Amino acid sequence: MSYQTKQRAYILTILRRQAGAHMTVAALVRALQDSQTPVGTATVYRTLEQLVEEGCVRKYILDGKRGACYQYVESSEHTCQEHFHLKCTICGELFHVSCTYLNQIGSHLLEHHGFAIDHTKTVLYGCCARCRAKQAAAEIEPPNMDADGSGKAESELSPK
Repeated sequence: MSYQTKQRAYILTILRRQAGAHMTVAALVRALQDSQTPVGTATVYRTLEQLVEEGCVRKYILDGKRGACYQYVESSEHTCQEHFHLKCTICGELFHVSCTYLNQIGSHLLEHHGFAIDHTKTVLYGCCARCRAKQAAAEIEPPNMDADGSGKAESELSPK
């Protein structure tokens, strides 16, 4: 059993406001500071672990570099049970994806390989549409034009 402290109440208030979203500890600490209810980082970690144990917060460990993110799940409307997660390796955004095709893959794995996917821990990594569009725009951007309009530095134009 955990104590019902002011800090715990502050943390729960922020998480409930963001129900369905994923929050890192850093984002939660910032949100607490912005709402004039600062809570120490160690207290946030400790409280989140308690909330995970109690089942009203879900913890996602996305990769070994960026740590975990947390999602308030007490309301069944926001629980991540029957969909996949896509994580962009460029911007770090995590997307919820409900997709018949991916569900068919899950069914195939169960029926043909006896393996049941845990959707709450399934994360596929790649590049999101927004980052791919930025990369494509960067590849077709015209070169920097010099005074002569060539796009080449003057040293490149001079014969050697």
